[in-house]
Amino acid sequence: MNTLLNNTFKINSIKTLVLILITILAFQPVTEVKAQESVQKNQMKFGRLLRLIDGYYVDSTDIDKLTEKAIINMLSELDPHSVYISKEDVDKMNEPLQGNFEGIGITFNIFKDTLLVTETIPGGPSEKVGLRAGDRIIQVEGKNIAGTGLKTSDVMEMLRGNKGTKVEIKVLRRNIDETLGFTIIRDKIPIYSLDASYMLDESTGYIKLNKFSATTTEEFGEAMNELKKQNIQNLILDLRGNGGGYLKTAIEISDQFLDANKLIVYTDGENDPKREYKATSGGIFKDGNLVILVDESSASASEIVSGAVQDWDRGLIIGRRSFGKGLVQKPYFLTDGSLVRLTTAHYYTPSGRNIQKPYENGLDEYKRDYLDRLSTGQLFNADSVQLSDSLKFKTLINGRDVYGGGGVMPDIFIPMDTSSYYRYYNRLRRNNIVYNFVLDYVDQNRAEIKNKYPKFDAYNNNFEVTEEMVNTILAEGEKQGIEKDEESLNFTMNTLKKEVKAIIARDIFSRNDFYKIFFEDDEAILKALEVIENKEQYTNLLVTAE
Repeated sequence: MNTLLNNTFKINSIKTLVLILITILAFQPVTEVKAQESVQKNQMKFGRLLRLIDGYYVDSTDIDKLTEKAIINMLSELDPHSVYISKEDVDKMNEPLQGNFEGIGITFNIFKDTLLVTETIPGGPSEKVGLRAGDRIIQVEGKNIAGTGLKTSDVMEMLRGNKGTKVEIKVLRRNIDETLGFTIIRDKIPIYSLDASYMLDESTGYIKLNKFSATTTEEFGEAMNELKKQNIQNLILDLRGNGGGYLKTAIEISDQFLDANKLIVYTDGENDPKREYKATSGGIFKDGNLVILVDESSASASEIVSGAVQDWDRGLIIGRRSFGKGLVQKPYFLTDGSLVRLTTAHYYTPSGRNIQKPYENGLDEYKRDYLDRLSTGQLFNADSVQLSDSLKFKTLINGRDVYGGGGVMPDIFIPMDTSSYYRYYNRLRRNNIVYNFVLDYVDQNRAEIKNKYPKFDAYNNNFEVTEEMVNTILAEGEKQGIEKDEESLNFTMNTLKKEVKAIIARDIFSRNDFYKIFFEDDEAILKALEVIENKEQYTNLLVTAE
């Protein structure tokens, strides 16, 4: 009897489960099924069109190109950051964020139609065989490349290659009559995302990041460990011009500053359920005053870091309103090896802000945002930035007002300097006249400079850019049709001399030393130093920003 009851119970239970499953299947996937049917229907429609064009169109066509154009146009209808990347460009796109490429390990410039080595990467293949800054590469694999109209893309094609492969080169070296031959074995070459790290004074360190790549967290950690040896108490993190990178890296950098379990960012999308990312206990700079510098080119990952720091009242943001990219992309490969970076979610700062600027009016208007900011004065005056109360949020500790809907608004505004007096100076720079002068000057005087100034401090304290050097630059400008502007020159003379001195320092000493000179009177850094070292002012601003 009990067995019969048990069997009856099991049968009824199975029937109930089947009914439940049927009910779920009857209601839950209706939308999903319709979507799949729509995709299949339009896939067949597009395939039919391609076959018709290929079989009946009046002229010959390139079906591959037509398909690529269709994909590009389709993605442009979605949002500004969903993009198509051809098979040929996939590797080039990934290199900066992966943090390395395979090659011989030099930086170079095409100077006077010759390939000039400006730096050998420390520990790289070229340095190991004895190649030096100032060497001119005139042959690659027996082929003459000097005076042939060489382009940067040509150099990349000749000198990059798979790790372990060899390349034979010949170079001319100053003060040596014969050519020198080198056999270089290609290797992995690092691409650094950290431009500079040094102490600004006895207590405040400075770090500048140019992107958020796969190696950024490691680079940042190494830099901080060196700064800790120098007793760093405060940090200025410069994210100006940093267009972003990996979400994972942005989370890892934010984690360096926030206490355990504090929300860093969350993402949410129609087909990508909400995900929260929180800080751990392992950060390297949880205490100490913190300032982050941003500008209109600071985007994406830069905005995740600055948004999290601002929302938790962990530090101050100084500069101008950031770019306003609050969308997350994921890469998806297509059948031929090409790739689409498809927007899959919005991201939100801890207070709930989505800082994505509007894109409903199309890609052209979206791209005009910078010009709109310029023409409306938003880059010169904080009061020109119109912030809607509907986009107002509160910071999570002190309850300060912060805003979404188009970038991270800084706590302290630094106006852009676009004085008309800079036009002449900027023309000299844009035409590479300043940089090419330095290349030539260092090439002729490298040994003398090194002997006279064996250490950077000696160079920084004693080296001066002479009137003769400036006149050489101006004369070259006139040769290239850039008419001398005395009024502009008087206004920008110190800036011109500072840049020349900084570039020489980079070529002779290090990248850090370039920034030590070039940023010595930077308005945002000076303001950050003023605020960060005045504990009372710093604390007051975290309660109520300027």
